[in-house]
Parts: sequence; structure tokens; C-alpha cells
Amino acid sequence: MARRTPVRFLSLMGLLGLWCVVAWAAADPQVLPMPQDLLIPLRTELASGDLFFHLSQTVIRVVWAFVLAMVLGIALGLVMGLSPAVDRWLDPWLVVFLNLPALVLIVLCYLWIGLNEVAAIIAVTLNKIPNVTTVIREGARALDPQLTAMARVFRMAPTARLRHMILPQLAPYIAASARSGIAVIWKIVLVVEFLGRSNGIGFQIHLYFQLFDVVHVLIYALSFIGFMLLIEWLLLQPLETRARRWRDA
Repeated sequence: MARRTPVRFLSLMGLLGLWCVVAWAAADPQVLPMPQDLLIPLRTELASGDLFFHLSQTVIRVVWAFVLAMVLGIALGLVMGLSPAVDRWLDPWLVVFLNLPALVLIVLCYLWIGLNEVAAIIAVTLNKIPNVTTVIREGARALDPQLTAMARVFRMAPTARLRHMILPQLAPYIAASARSGIAVIWKIVLVVEFLGRSNGIGFQIHLYFQLFDVVHVLIYALSFIGFMLLIEWLLLQPLETRARRWRDA
């Protein structure tokens, strides 16, 4: 992990340098300001507390949707992967929801449930469950049949079998779906906030979009991107590495 840190830092510096070059070429702060042009407005947003408030609201929605999507997606994927009969019945549903545009689900949830937190979280959760289910189903299909036969011979209880045999084998798939899931979920949360919430990063981006304020759009977008990068590097990547470690043992 420590060896990757300098590379990541240099990579981000390269991205910042590219930003500067493009901003210099555009020569119009209304199109793309220089990075240093964001510092004073950023300090103002931090001092007022607006940035922390809206960031916290978005994070809460991301956490709720992520937990629900992972729990339901893992359960559904495991059942479909272990039961061919269930898989045959539910696979068409899965294909439909995989190809249903996120915007359609968001709009329908708002129309059916109302412009509230429940509709927002349900819309994001429904968008992510099919992806988690697909990954976990493939993991369940790849379970070692010899371990399954051993569990039957020793008459392992279902809970013991799940804890000691199935979940360890599914750990890499769960970690992979979590990493991809958090990236997709926060993007959908921004769309949900953009369309129908009165707070959050997406709401602020919508507000400053209407004002054609590129500086504040970038401030709010980059603040959440930075937060999610920290989650990725400090939590998700180490968890995925740990989940895959047993395969190299």
C-alpha cells in the first residue's frame, strides 16, 4: 500500500497539470477556471458550513443505498447461483432491471412514492441491486463442488455452511461488487438529488448549474470525488486485497 502512494500522488498531480493546460488553452474562467481560482470560494463554502452540510446529506444517502443494495443483492445472487430453478424464473427480471435506465427508475420512484428520502434511497437501491446480484450469482456458481460435497457428508448446519464455506469463497466477489457498487451508487445519488431533493451535492450542482457558476459546480463535485477517493484507497481496496489473500495462500 505504501509503495503505491507516491505513484497515486504523481498520477493526481499529472491530472492537475492536465487541468491547468486545458484551462490555459481555453483562456476563459467561465468555461474552465484554473485550480487556484477555486481556493477562495472553497474557503467561503467551508467557513459557512454549507459544504459540510450538503456533503453529509449525500454521504448518508450513499451509505443507506449501498448497505441495502449489498444485502439484498448478495442474498438474491446467492439464491440464484445455488438454485437453477430460481435462476430460470428470475433471470429475465434481472436482465430487465440491468437494462432499465437509472433515470427511468428515479423518475418513477418520485412519481409513485413522492419527492422524499424514501423514494430517493429506493431509486438508488433498485438501480444497484441487479449489478450486485449478477456478480454474486457468478461467485455462487463458482463455489468448489468438493467443499459442497464435504459439507453434505459431515451434515453441516446451513448457518455453519454459510459462514465457514460459502462466504469465504464469495469474499472476492463481494469485495469486487462493493468497489464497483460504491462508485456507481454515489453517481446515481447525485442524479437523484439533482432531480428531486432540496439538499446534497447533486442539489448544489443543480443550483449552480442554473446560475452558470462553473467554479462552485467544480467545488462541490470535487469535494465528493475527493471523499470517495479516500474511501476507495483507505477502505475498499484494502478489503478487496484481504478478501483475495486466501487464494494466494
